[in-house]
Amino acid sequence: MAPIKCRSFIAFCIVLFYAHTASAWGTWGHNHINKGAIMALPAEMGMFFYNHADFIVEESTVPDLRKYSLGDRSENPRHYINLESYGYQNEQLPNSIKEAIAKYGKDSVDRYGILPWYILDMKAKLTEAFRKKRKTEILFLAADLGHYIGDAHVPLHATINHNGQLTGQQGIHSFWESQLPEIFGRTYKLNTREAKYIDDLPKATWSLLDTSYSLLTNLLLNDRKMRKDKPEELQFVLSKDGTPTLNKFGQKVHTYEFSHVYHELLNGMVEQQLKRAIRFTADLWYTAWVDAGRPDLSDLDSEATTERNSPFYTADKAAWKKGKIRGCSSEKEYPTVGR
Repeated sequence: MAPIKCRSFIAFCIVLFYAHTASAWGTWGHNHINKGAIMALPAEMGMFFYNHADFIVEESTVPDLRKYSLGDRSENPRHYINLESYGYQNEQLPNSIKEAIAKYGKDSVDRYGILPWYILDMKAKLTEAFRKKRKTEILFLAADLGHYIGDAHVPLHATINHNGQLTGQQGIHSFWESQLPEIFGRTYKLNTREAKYIDDLPKATWSLLDTSYSLLTNLLLNDRKMRKDKPEELQFVLSKDGTPTLNKFGQKVHTYEFSHVYHELLNGMVEQQLKRAIRFTADLWYTAWVDAGRPDLSDLDSEATTERNSPFYTADKAAWKKGKIRGCSSEKEYPTVGR
């Protein structure tokens, strides 16, 4: 029995390693989600958020910095939920972190992830910040929320198979959420409808996770189909020594041709999930503001600041309505490949 237990423990550690080292969307995705959500807000909120667009966009990746650069262990479970570990589709899942801990235990909850519950808790904090008109808290919490909502729209953040490690598809996480948007994001139309109030936020949050989870089969099967019987030189950009080129985070760089065919097989999945993340982020910000009593945000900035930014806001809004997010220059995680 000892060898079996040892192998089980090692496998468990491998699962945890991939669960806790996979980030979501990458810089390009998170930046564009938060900027797009700003443009989707109604005028009563939009101008205030636009005045601080640089902060909100740049801060969109700070949760990952806390997790990796600072080594904040409490940050890890906020970014994912292993739905299978919670008995997804077989039992009623808890409505809050407190209920989850009571049912599964703190250690298990920390392993399985708390993403949807953390979104709900953060929304409550954002509502209170709006109610008290605490400018710094509003901006900080709104930007952070955009990150976690973005995570929830990455299918691989809803499963224990975070990086394809259980199906022999290691590296698919960063490929799907970082390299594909960097290559093809310029072709995406990321405009959405204007933000709307969410009547039942818990239901809406679980619904978005249902959608994310439902995309896993398509995401994984098409990757397996693409890789079958293909030598490395058709999958990855090779270095002079014949080994796959790695990006600055140690991820293999896929060729343009491989990326293009896989992207086509996904039939718009990456673009649609980005748009859904933008829409939900804007909806949640708006819902928190409405629940706070629709406070006037115009006096949180100087008239000069708003006057200076107004024409740029108008121009960016017009471009966004045509599908383009302007002024969102993101740090590249992958070298340019192909066309």
